[in-house]
Amino acid sequence: MLQIADGNNVNCITMRKLIILLILTAAFNKAFAQTYPDARLPTNVPQLFTEGRLSDGLSNRDFTISPKGDEIFYTLQQPRFVTSTIIRLLKKNGRWGLPEVAPFSGKYRDLEAAFSPDGSTIYFSSDRPLIGSAIKKDFDIWRVKKSPNGKWGEPENLGNNVNSDKSEFYPSITRSGNLYFTAELADGKGSEDIVVCKPTGNSGYSKPEILPEDINTKYDEFNAFVDPGEQFIILTSDGRPDNLGRGDLYISHKDKAGNWLPVKHVPAPINSTAIDYCPFVTWDKKYLVFTSSRLNAGFNDGKTKNYSQLKQLLGSAGNGWDDIYWVKFDMNW
Repeated sequence: MLQIADGNNVNCITMRKLIILLILTAAFNKAFAQTYPDARLPTNVPQLFTEGRLSDGLSNRDFTISPKGDEIFYTLQQPRFVTSTIIRLLKKNGRWGLPEVAPFSGKYRDLEAAFSPDGSTIYFSSDRPLIGSAIKKDFDIWRVKKSPNGKWGEPENLGNNVNSDKSEFYPSITRSGNLYFTAELADGKGSEDIVVCKPTGNSGYSKPEILPEDINTKYDEFNAFVDPGEQFIILTSDGRPDNLGRGDLYISHKDKAGNWLPVKHVPAPINSTAIDYCPFVTWDKKYLVFTSSRLNAGFNDGKTKNYSQLKQLLGSAGNGWDDIYWVKFDMNW
């Protein structure tokens, strides 16, 4: 009887532990689902972000989430860039809604939204015209501010110091107010380079300064995410000898003197034989979110496919158009 009783006690203790574990797991999953619309925790292998809601077989690219974690913006494009619209996911009462056109987008070709570190401003690239002007033929950096009632206002162009008669893309704003972006410079090192404009007061900016050698080379460098504290930068470069595909991600850190160190190639399987670009590191520095045109493994599995299977592959994420992925971020890459 004593042995049976002890066994029952052990079983009861084990059952209590199991119940507690299930409760804690459910609470963790609920909290995580509230943080991001995708409840699958990223690993060291890139996985589609929010498959079915955001990664849906259309051409979805670039990504930003507000510092408060209640708004996500990304770009939905026609693959040949005929249209380009910024899309928003909004979280209300702890639940993420469905994709909708951002309040400041939908008419012109807009893309590459980026939050300021205080969450009050969105910077983005657009070919929309200036007030009273004809439709522009190049892309400028614009910004839109959030009003005290939480609504986004009217976009404003950042002016001639930032913008030129060529295109500017992919803004990244830091806590110091420095604005990094991709520019097509007449005297650049490549056809596209990473530059920085520094704040001058009254919401103005200095002329662009090109980032140093190795970050910018004779190859194309573009779409850089800069850490809000400016301790690291992740950029895309196309044409370097170690490229795996049509553009790979590279990372550079600053030394103690504040100088950018030589870039390091981000390892596979984050980089692939496709283009991998549009990096964004979450505010807690846990995850890297990026865009890739890599193919679903089903395309190259050596199996004969019927029409329904082909239609499914071609209409789903991983069909070779842009998709958004995420993965654990490692500062030591």
